Amino acid sequence: MYHLQNIDHYYGDKQVLSIEDISIPPASITGLIGPNGSGKSTLLKLLVFLEEPTYGTIFFKGKKVAPFADTVRFRVTLLPQEPYLLRRSVFENVAYGLKIRGDTNDLKGRVGEALAQVGLAPENFARRKCTTLSGGEAQRVALAARLVLRPEVLLLDEPTAMVDADSGRLIRKASLRAREEWGTTLIVATHDWQWLYETCDTVLHLLHGKLFKGGLGCSVYGPWRLGQRGLLQKELEDGQILVVPIPEEGKQMVILDPARLKISLSGKDPFLKWEMNSLKGFVSRLFLERNGKTVQAAIKVAELAITIRLERNQVEDLKLFPGKEVSLTYDHREIEWF
Repeated sequence: MYHLQNIDHYYGDKQVLSIEDISIPPASITGLIGPNGSGKSTLLKLLVFLEEPTYGTIFFKGKKVAPFADTVRFRVTLLPQEPYLLRRSVFENVAYGLKIRGDTNDLKGRVGEALAQVGLAPENFARRKCTTLSGGEAQRVALAARLVLRPEVLLLDEPTAMVDADSGRLIRKASLRAREEWGTTLIVATHDWQWLYETCDTVLHLLHGKLFKGGLGCSVYGPWRLGQRGLLQKELEDGQILVVPIPEEGKQMVILDPARLKISLSGKDPFLKWEMNSLKGFVSRLFLERNGKTVQAAIKVAELAITIRLERNQVEDLKLFPGKEVSLTYDHREIEWF
């Protein structure tokens, strides 16, 4: 569906995205995760063709597409975190895109179907003014206005961050139904664990506008102090010591790559946590990925949350469960700085 090549995007002199290569298959669900300011919303704007990258190329279904091009209008749509609704009735908001497209056949039936899909009874909501809606209802109306178009791509920017739990559940359900029934490609920027690890085919982790390989990673900031052998140390909240190499000039954040962490069961040695390249923690969550073959294990190490992808047989062999104590070992020479 998408292929991004050598993307560098700037706002003024500030670089906000630097992505070498991404491919997103059709009818897939891709999750975007990263701290505020990591570039998630900017990437969504590029993918919905609201902006053109400063450098690089975005291919949509194999063709280069310019912002606001007719070839993607109504086929690719974005649901922002704070929905903008017209000061009209719910019906008029949901029908607006169809009218702009000149597709007015059976408006009442299609608008009603879209409202029902997001859990809003048409007979109760179609005539209501949007100014009378709650936050969760407004977000669902905004989603219905996009679903009524049956888009090929639906991008969602923190769709459940500011809504109640029930509205969040209905938004997830309606979006997944679009993928199942119409083959809609979903791209979701979210911190919602259920989105990321129970429904997404791929999770992309953005840090300072760059994709962290594998889609997983734990960022660690200072303060740091100089320790033994010319290495830096950070004391975690529980007294454990994280040891890392000295970074190149200008780099401020350490990335713990889960692919380079080895998980094992914690020993009974009370001094284990003081070993230079070992950290003790416990399993906080386990998520069976959609392929049914791999599991994402969320490990809590003091204030750090580290997610590791494991084969199912590894989880079974280690007898992992939430609350189980484990050790993570690493080679400080493989630590990366950003």
